[in-house]
Amino acid sequence: MLPSRRKPFTFQNVEERLERLLSVSETTEENPDHGAEGRLGPSAVVLDHTSGFEGLLLVDDDLLGVIGQSNFSSIRATTCVFKGKWLYEVLISSQGLMQIGWCTLSCRFNQEEGVGDTPDSYAYDGNRVRKWNVTTTNYGKSWAAGDIVSCLIDLDEGNISFCLNGVSLGVAFSDISRGSGMAYFPAISLSFKESVAFNFGSRPLRYPFWYPMEGYRPLQDPPRADLLKSQNLLGYLRNVFSTGIDAQEGKLLDRDQSMWHMQGEPTALITVAHIFNHFAPLMCKVYLVEDVLMNFLLGILEGGGSVEEHSLIQHFLDLMWLLMEDYEIHECLKQLMMSLLRAYRFSPIVPDLGLQIHYLRLTIAILRHEKSRKYLLSNVLFDVLRSVVFFFIKSPLRVEEAGLQELIPTTWWPNRFNKEGKEIKDPKEESDDERLRRRSYERGCMRLKKRIEVVEDLQVQILRLLLNNKDKGGGEASRYIFLNKFRKFLQENASNRGNPTVLCPPEYMVCFLHRLITAIRACWDEHKLRNPPARCSDAYVPPQIFYNGKVDYFDLQRLGGLLSHLRKTLKDDLASRANIVIDPSELQAVTMDDLEEEDESRPSATQAIGGALARPSWLSSPTLGRANRFLSTAAVSLMNPRRPLSALEKVKVRSLCAEQRTEEDIEGHHGSEGLLLGRPPEEKDTPITENSLLEILDGAVMMYNLSVHQQLGKVTPRYDAGDALHARSDILDELQKSQQVFSEKLNHLSRRLAWINVTIYSKEKMLDIYWLLQVCIRTIEHADRTGSLFAFMPEFYLNVAMNSYNSLKNYFSPVSGMEELPGYDETLTRLAAILAKHFADSRICGRSDPPPPPPGDAVYLIIRNNLSRLSRQINMMKNLLAPYEQRPWAQTNWILVRLWRGCGFGYRYTRLPHLLKTKPEDANLPSLQKPCPSTLLQSHMAKLLRGDPELASSFLNSVLNQLNWAFSEFIGMIQEIQQAAERLERNFVDSRQLKVCATCFDLSVSLLRVLEMTVTLVPDIFLDWSRSASDLLLRRLAQLLNQVLNRVTAERNLFDRVVNLRLPGLESVDHYPILVAVTGILVRLLVDCDPQGTQRATSVLLVDPCFQLRSIQYLLGQTEPASAGSGSPAANKKHFSLHVTVTQARCSHRLFIFQPTSEEDLCPICYAHPISAVFKPCSHKSCKACITQHLMNNKDCFFCKATITGVEDYEKPAAN
Repeated sequence: MLPSRRKPFTFQNVEERLERLLSVSETTEENPDHGAEGRLGPSAVVLDHTSGFEGLLLVDDDLLGVIGQSNFSSIRATTCVFKGKWLYEVLISSQGLMQIGWCTLSCRFNQEEGVGDTPDSYAYDGNRVRKWNVTTTNYGKSWAAGDIVSCLIDLDEGNISFCLNGVSLGVAFSDISRGSGMAYFPAISLSFKESVAFNFGSRPLRYPFWYPMEGYRPLQDPPRADLLKSQNLLGYLRNVFSTGIDAQEGKLLDRDQSMWHMQGEPTALITVAHIFNHFAPLMCKVYLVEDVLMNFLLGILEGGGSVEEHSLIQHFLDLMWLLMEDYEIHECLKQLMMSLLRAYRFSPIVPDLGLQIHYLRLTIAILRHEKSRKYLLSNVLFDVLRSVVFFFIKSPLRVEEAGLQELIPTTWWPNRFNKEGKEIKDPKEESDDERLRRRSYERGCMRLKKRIEVVEDLQVQILRLLLNNKDKGGGEASRYIFLNKFRKFLQENASNRGNPTVLCPPEYMVCFLHRLITAIRACWDEHKLRNPPARCSDAYVPPQIFYNGKVDYFDLQRLGGLLSHLRKTLKDDLASRANIVIDPSELQAVTMDDLEEEDESRPSATQAIGGALARPSWLSSPTLGRANRFLSTAAVSLMNPRRPLSALEKVKVRSLCAEQRTEEDIEGHHGSEGLLLGRPPEEKDTPITENSLLEILDGAVMMYNLSVHQQLGKVTPRYDAGDALHARSDILDELQKSQQVFSEKLNHLSRRLAWINVTIYSKEKMLDIYWLLQVCIRTIEHADRTGSLFAFMPEFYLNVAMNSYNSLKNYFSPVSGMEELPGYDETLTRLAAILAKHFADSRICGRSDPPPPPPGDAVYLIIRNNLSRLSRQINMMKNLLAPYEQRPWAQTNWILVRLWRGCGFGYRYTRLPHLLKTKPEDANLPSLQKPCPSTLLQSHMAKLLRGDPELASSFLNSVLNQLNWAFSEFIGMIQEIQQAAERLERNFVDSRQLKVCATCFDLSVSLLRVLEMTVTLVPDIFLDWSRSASDLLLRRLAQLLNQVLNRVTAERNLFDRVVNLRLPGLESVDHYPILVAVTGILVRLLVDCDPQGTQRATSVLLVDPCFQLRSIQYLLGQTEPASAGSGSPAANKKHFSLHVTVTQARCSHRLFIFQPTSEEDLCPICYAHPISAVFKPCSHKSCKACITQHLMNNKDCFFCKATITGVEDYEKPAAN
């Protein structure tokens, strides 16, 4: 019935008509499903978390996602099948060791045996590319994170097969056990930290195309009645959207549904309201949202064009918010975003990246709706979902499936190594054929880059929407909601380093950081239009953010120590320089004990944080549920109703207020400066940009420090691929019969390398890291001007400055040269100035982690042109020569070694001689930097040590102390390694122990090199005995040299045996590096010195109790002397006689005088020298050498701990 012009249309029968149409679909489902035959168990299939598991597991709340928490954990589903054809899908979230398949109820698993290791269990392992049923054989393809494995069982034929991303891998097992009592459960065994998510049919299968034709069904039936009903209702909505009403003619008109809008069409709106009355409750179900709603919205965007052109999605979301209950729209949006995120993450890589682009476009369309965006930001994107996945671009494991063969038809690789594996210094000019191949390869890489840039641009658009601070609707702007959630995200990743399930995977962080930097710079430039001086190229974080308490750094270490300590010690400076007065009560409630007392006095604290404690797990994010259900086969109750809050929970209770910050708190209002409260006099009055952008920029720097640099450093696959290219190109010449095999492998690696270079190491990504480096440099410079308040700066700024430079030099340089970066020389000069100034800055203390190794080029620049002013050079050397106990001494020592490398004895190498034939290592290691000595700074060092005896004494004392510690630790560790290697039972040496052992050895060598430099430049410190400490320093040096020689030179001793083991990780441990360092010191003392100095050094060396002549003979390459039992030639033998000559009697008398008569006369500390000093006032005794050395480090008595006020000479009283 059409409406007339004079009589309004009524809808009295619309609801009745809808119910009659929908009742038809319901009648089809009234009868029981005949297809359930052959299946036992509940209709909703989940993982059996009550009795069907073995080991330690974390399971999502929806009981579909699982994470291994022990060596080899197993779990099965709640439903089994005994007849028919069945399947389920597994979403691979990590590509490690897992065995996926089927098992029976009788299978018993343990920590060593899982699915496929028992007679009635069958499994596919894509990590090792094998199938398992007690025995194992090759099968299938390797899987990667983001793949989907389909597990199919045909109990009619007795076959089990698997599919990878919808492609059949063939029949894996045939003639499996069937019959009475044989029913098969879906099951999985997975190792520690591996994770997957199951889809038994509660969501639409991702690859259902050919299963129905083959007769396979999912274990859980789809909701067919609701599915049909929702499809019909959606069809009715489409009819409304594509139909218009001509009010003049009273006719229905066809129109493009994309032109539909709510305004001015009350008739259509009433009709839609009736439809939504039935449609809304259905949109709370996961299956229907993914299969019906998401596909409907995707269909709107299929016409192409920009997202802004498809306004129907915005109007449809308006209808949802208008016509659905709050709980319905909230659940629907949550499930919709979960489905989108799951679809994006587990879509295969196709040549045009069309699937990823399609899902990102719909995400943008939804987030363009302001009300939906704010709700998702506040409640879903960071609290329920892991939305950072939207910014990740996964790397394809199989290049043929990703279409890289079509994009890059011609492969190419640089050939920089000869057949012996050595780098060619002067490569030949490339031939015409080589040039054509390279250019064709580069064109293919450019095509790939353009396609990936489309995805990256969409990801940046998503972030730009989240960073919108000009929302037209009421309430808080999106940017400030995002800012609070982003800070909480950083807190979780900074405070949970020991809990990998909470941490964001570093490969996601890398992509997120690059998109965030792009979005920050775009927003910064938009603000520049209103404030021209605010250029993003001059961006930095103002120093007041570090000390005014407006930004929470969640107990991260500051340069000057803990925040509580700084607030107490620098409260006067805060008041005078920043006009910030700290309430005395705040200085007290800063410990965790105080927080605990507050929590106990506030019983609702746990309830206040609510779901914040139950965070979704990153490793189980395929299901996007909360991984807070812990399963253990040990019968231990983990629930305690009155348990105290953990440290993590205390931190979250304390930081709740951070999430409640408003725009006024951040940007300031009515004279308030917001985040910029407490501006120091050195800072400008006008803000450089919006305060919210400053905090986001600060978070980006923190992100880089948390995990991005670590991920960029994991370039092993990239460089291994490059090395494999070079190695296999040589093999290709020598092994013609294997040409086809190696050619395919080369082509595969070349294309994968292209993908990695485009997504991670491109020029644009390099500029992002370079911009971050410049931000850190400017921030450090501005904070340095605040005087003592510089101590409030978080220490990660210095770490990021050093690490980002190392990344640019060592990870990006093979793709894009650093010299091409704008302002590179100036940036490196400023970085070198920071390095020179702050190594002995008194405001920096108590670092929680050792700083990164100083970049070699920065040291080189210090040497070349940065420290042109004499005062700066001398100040730097004073900083470097400060006692090691007052600083991160290892890094200071590397700087000094860099100044000497190339001048020392046998110290002109870049790589150790015994490692030249092995694969080149990471050039970032301090021990692998090219020689670059500085005679200028060496001369400054010599003047300082020669002119300041106290400085020389304290410096060398600290070097000798650290050498004693490092070498002792090294010897202790190789003893443990040797003992482990000699055990008969099978054992493994911890790789971390090997790494620490090698580090101690490298430290010992570098400390010896610093001593060699000191002895060479200023020998008077040791040999001029008019100096008070020369005798002691020379004796200590001789003692340490003898100890090192005795440990290293003896054949078949501990050191020799460990070196011969050639353990991986101890490649640098060898005789050469440490012996040439010792030889350099000995040559300078015994050969190149004046006669008087040589005599003094020789006498001290020989008198030392640890001296052994065989060590010097080993050093000189001489064989050991014959043993005493072999005798000497008869001509040299003396005849035995009881007659004693006068000369012999006098010698015996002198020996009797100088030799102690008993142990009581020996020093009780070293037992090597006679007692020669007495302490005052306690009167304890020792030799002068021991007490002098002790007083250089400690003023308390060695025996009674009384304070020593003086030391006097002691002579033994003459006997009566």
